[in-house]
Amino acid sequence: MSEVLEYLKACGTFYLATSEDGQAHVRPFGAVCEFEDKLYIVTNNQKKVYQQMKKNGKVEICGMHKGTWIRVEGEVIEDTRREARVAMMDDNATALSSMYTVDDNLMTVFYYDYGTATIYSFTSDPKVIEL
Repeated sequence: MSEVLEYLKACGTFYLATSEDGQAHVRPFGAVCEFEDKLYIVTNNQKKVYQQMKKNGKVEICGMHKGTWIRVEGEVIEDTRREARVAMMDDNATALSSMYTVDDNLMTVFYYDYGTATIYSFTSDPKVIEL
């Protein structure tokens, strides 16, 4: 888990893919954290991505760093607990504090309930990490 977290943080920006009515939607994300041994992402509950993840939690993240890339596939579930939002804010205060507060009723977090992260390279075999 920590390898996946550190890789995504090193990417800076990674991309989250969702699906709605058979159409893929991809957008940039940048905040990630680990809470209770789960990988968490954050979004605004007023955005389409929020509705898409609520309707279909099967998502995929892709990011690239130093000539390698990661794909994190699986299913996410919303965590409405304040403690989960606090953990996200604590790990990403610089990036998130201008957009959210923990109790603003906009910031929401999702965690990977299950998933697989695969780190790829042109020069070596893929490394698979179960979440």
